[in-house]
Formats: sequence, C-alpha cells, structure tokens
Amino acid sequence: MRRLAVIAAACGLLAACDSSIFADSPPPPLPGKRISVLAHSKALEADTGAGSPIILPDPEKIASWPQAGGVPTHDLHRVLLAGSSLHMVWSADLGTGGDKRRPYFSQPVVADGKVFAMDAASTVSAYRLSDGERLWRVDLTPDDVGDGSFGGGLAYDDGKLFATTGFAQAVALDPAQGKILWRHNLSAPAPGAPTVHAGRVLLITVDNETKALSADDGHELWHHNGMSEMAMMVGGTSPAVEGNTVLAPYTSGELFALRIENGTVQWSEMVSSIRRTDQVAELTDIRGLPVVDHGRVYAAGNADIVAAIDLRTGRRIWDRDVGSIQTPWVAGDYMYLITNAPDLVCFDATSGKVHWVTSLPTWEDEKDKEGRIIWSGPILASDRLILTSSAGKAVSFSPYTGAKIGEEELPGGVSIPPIVADGTLILVTRDAKLLAYR
Repeated sequence: MRRLAVIAAACGLLAACDSSIFADSPPPPLPGKRISVLAHSKALEADTGAGSPIILPDPEKIASWPQAGGVPTHDLHRVLLAGSSLHMVWSADLGTGGDKRRPYFSQPVVADGKVFAMDAASTVSAYRLSDGERLWRVDLTPDDVGDGSFGGGLAYDDGKLFATTGFAQAVALDPAQGKILWRHNLSAPAPGAPTVHAGRVLLITVDNETKALSADDGHELWHHNGMSEMAMMVGGTSPAVEGNTVLAPYTSGELFALRIENGTVQWSEMVSSIRRTDQVAELTDIRGLPVVDHGRVYAAGNADIVAAIDLRTGRRIWDRDVGSIQTPWVAGDYMYLITNAPDLVCFDATSGKVHWVTSLPTWEDEKDKEGRIIWSGPILASDRLILTSSAGKAVSFSPYTGAKIGEEELPGGVSIPPIVADGTLILVTRDAKLLAYR
C-alpha cells in the first residue's frame, strides 16, 4: 500500500508539471491577421444608393418647449433659429450642480415666456425668457428626508408645472409663483422627466414601472411593470404619447405600447442585441426618448440596436446594429443620431439606409486617451445640427453633408441636449449654469 501511495503521488506531480517539457515544440502560428470573433467593431458607413440630395421640411418657429423632447411625440422636425452665429445674451445660476453621486440630467422647459429649470438637488426656478431675470425659486425636498437620489425633470401642460424628483415624488406647481399644488409619493424615484397628455402625468421609475397620475390631483390612475434590472445607466427617459398610445421605454431594453386610458399592453418589442460581449453593452437601457412620427416609432438602445417600429402593430420596419444613449432627431424623411462610437449619423427614416457618417472626437486629450467626451443631442435648428459636449463645446454640423460648420466654447461642460424656444437656444451646464444664446 505504501508503494501504491508513492506511485500515486508521483503521478500527481507529473500531471502538475508543464506538459511542454515532454512534448515536442509547438507548431508555428498560422500566418495572417488575428480578428476576434467576439468583437463587434464594424464601422458604420454610408450605404450604396443612399446618396440622393437631402430635402428637409421648412423650419418652424416655436414659442415654447413645454416638455422633454419638446412635445409628447418628441418630433419637432426642424426648429427656427435665425442668424449665422450665436452669442450669449444672459446666464443664470440654478443652484446645485451635478457630481458623481447626483449627476445633472434635467432638461429645462419653456412656456408662457418663462424658462423653468431644476438643479441637481430638486430645486426648481423660473426665469424670464427675454432677459433671464429670476421670478421665483422653490425647494422640492421633503422635510423628513435626506439628500435623496439622482434624477427628475419638468413638464408644463394646461397651466400647471409638473416635476419628478430624486425623492421618489411627483409634484405639481403653480407656474406663476411656484406654489405646490399637490404631491404624490412614488414607489421609487423617477430619474426622467414626466410626459403630460390628456390630463395624465406619465412617468417611469428606476424599477421599470410606468405610472399614470391624474394631472388634477395626483392620484394614480394605472401602472405597468416591465422587467426589473439590477444594473442600469445613469440618467432617465420619458414616455412618448401619440393619440391614445403611450410608448414606455425601459432599462431592460423593452419598449411597450400601452393604452393611455388604462395601461393595457398593445404590443411590446426588445430594442437590444445579444451580439455584444463587453460589459457596457450588456446594459440594455433605452436611455434616449422614443420618437413617434408618421405612424412609426423610432427608438435607440445602448445594446447596439436602433429600430423603426410600426406604431399600430409593433412590427419592426427596419433596424441597424448601432448603439446609442441619445434621442433620435427625426426631420421629414431623415433621422439623425449620435451613436456610442461616437458618430453623428444621418439615416433614411423610411428604410434605415445611412446617408452619411461623421466621426466625433472621443477624448479631450486624444494623444493620452484621457477625458472621454460625452456628446448630447442633436437638435436640428434651421440649417445646422447642434451638438453639445461634456468638454464644454457646442458644435454645429451640416444636416445635408455632416460637415462641421461651427463651434462655440461654453463656460462649462454640458451633458443634456439643448432646447430652442422663441428663437433662443438654451443650455444647462453640469455645474448648474443656465445659458441663453441668440
């Protein structure tokens, strides 16, 4: 038995040894370039046959921007912004800026000649659009809570201002004086702005629940639950509404069409791909707003899918293997999108073909690959696509060719898309500065 034990131990030692000691030299590697079969790195290029001249709808002067995305459908097409160059006409301090714990992602809204904006600590302020004079300010922090979470946003409809906050509340305010009209406690914070339509305040919480509240008194009318996700991207999104259909995007990559009357599901679709294997692409969030235009729903997911879906049936019309956390901008027969690459891309809205692609800078310090740039937008204002960046720049591109046509240095980084109202371009920096350009 002792001899067997010694033999077994020797065999174990031999098995643990590097087998190359006893084997012949390995054969030389095959010649040729190594390409990972798991990597998804195909660059987006213009499609053959998609080079026809781009014809856009006429620019329209809009007096207000009352909700995230401008209107409940999030399709403003082309807004009027006169002049070949922009200059800052006023600025204002909103209060608390964003940080790693509470990043700043709330887009301002404009109605009745006033700009309403919220800082990272859920303080809402109103400013006169013409000159930036502050009219009122109100802190929405409840008396019995601490710092709260991140997120929230604003919407204006039918003489009321509505807000979601990081304190898991929805609030209605009097836009004239900032007086709180009602509060509703939510089951979880709503990181995105509400969408208000047909007397309903529609919002999405961090645990993928869509709620419809009464705009009159805030009581809950119905709710819908998607799949809950343990990990998600920072920031929030807002539902889109067309007629009696609510489009609810979730961090799970699910897009639901719900009836606005009672929340009944009409159809659902997954806006995500399983081809990516890197950790960031595993986050399946639909972070940009869904856009509804001419019976089609346009949605972009972080997990490498942008798709056009039939509003009535939920049938996918086309899709492309492109990831994005920004909102598509649809104008006539064209759709513009900032991808995760990052690229600025012009798609044919009816077929998904690519007309042109413009690469955007990725790093503030390109040589040392430091300071990753986050791009926001685009917005189509007159004859320019305007993008903003975390590097503190507003850059304009031609909507016809993608060529860069201008650049404006900003007093701070910007991580939310700009808005336009009454001929004024309005931006919010990450350190809570409200800027107006004309």
